[in-house]
Amino acid sequence: MLIDRDAVIEVAEFLRPADFYRQANGRIYSAVLDLFERREPIDIVTVAESLERRDELEAVGGRAYLSSLSNETPTAVHVAQYARIVERKAVLRNLIGAAGRIAGIGYEDPAEIQGAIDRAESELFAVSQKRVDNGFSPLKSLLHDAYDRLDYLHAHRGEISGVRTGFTDLDTLTTGLQKSDLVILAARPSVGKTSFALNIAEHAAVKERKSVGVFSLEMSKEQLVLRLLSSVANIDSQRLRSGFLEELDFARIAPAMNALSEAPVYIDDTPNISAMELRTKARRLQAEAGLDLVIVDYLQLMQATTTNRDANRVQEVSEISRGLKALARELSIPVIALSQLSRQPEMRESKEPRLSDLRESGAIEQDADLVMFLYRDKERDKDDQEQDGEV
Repeated sequence: MLIDRDAVIEVAEFLRPADFYRQANGRIYSAVLDLFERREPIDIVTVAESLERRDELEAVGGRAYLSSLSNETPTAVHVAQYARIVERKAVLRNLIGAAGRIAGIGYEDPAEIQGAIDRAESELFAVSQKRVDNGFSPLKSLLHDAYDRLDYLHAHRGEISGVRTGFTDLDTLTTGLQKSDLVILAARPSVGKTSFALNIAEHAAVKERKSVGVFSLEMSKEQLVLRLLSSVANIDSQRLRSGFLEELDFARIAPAMNALSEAPVYIDDTPNISAMELRTKARRLQAEAGLDLVIVDYLQLMQATTTNRDANRVQEVSEISRGLKALARELSIPVIALSQLSRQPEMRESKEPRLSDLRESGAIEQDADLVMFLYRDKERDKDDQEQDGEV
């Protein structure tokens, strides 16, 4: 990079200063990146001057060391291969460090085994994702990223930037389900939370080819599959469950099954799953098959990881909510968590839900980036079973 400025372009995307074993080389590379960002010439003189401004020139070995680096590298043709070697060695060092920390977890003899396993898996996940914590980020670099994002949005204004739900008005309002967002879908029982969420999963997987992970704590895998099949085949789910099907129905079922068999949907129906177990499974799924969206049905059925006997249900749900938000940020994907509402809407003249109606915890509304309510605008006439509910 000291002999060919364009060499930086080939490696800046994946190589970081922290990847170098020798801190001096990392500092030199950091100076090179700084010059590249400012569109200034990159050579021994300019790099030395940049390091001198940082009071780091002598620490890296002075101009003599920079000259030796330049003299020992005859050509910059293979810079990408050289950089990959540095990156690979950095990953191996991180793996060795993670192994030591995992051994330390085992020697601690923790009382909560699942917690120890999650911590160990987090260490390995961090290595696989190259998630080395570099502490604070300077505002300058963040502003560059923000401007690039604004420039992209301006060039693609009006487009849906997140995962499409298949509901046009909702996608227009939200511009899709955004990465790192925790989305709460709340309603009273039997209003249609699961059906709505499965419609989103179906569209994302079948139409958009997005990988979707569904954690169902309320229904079995078989029940969810029948619901998906009913939706794609456009057949009444009651007739599917009862078996009262006609020849025309089977003609619809075959192509629907073909479409669903190609859809990247993964279902886990473990009951009473804890937030920690869910995060562990989601990490593993992302590593093995990729993951673009997670749906949890539903939040109040999950178990908290804490073993504190004094913790009440509100505190437990708060912990679960924070865990789901952390998962969304960690995997950089949207997470849809279904949630029950309290009985408060039924006691009011207006049935329209409020944030305060979220059941068992005020932390849900604090952790959520988006809250959606499903409700019937008018109370259903109990004497008229044929009347449709408005959702």
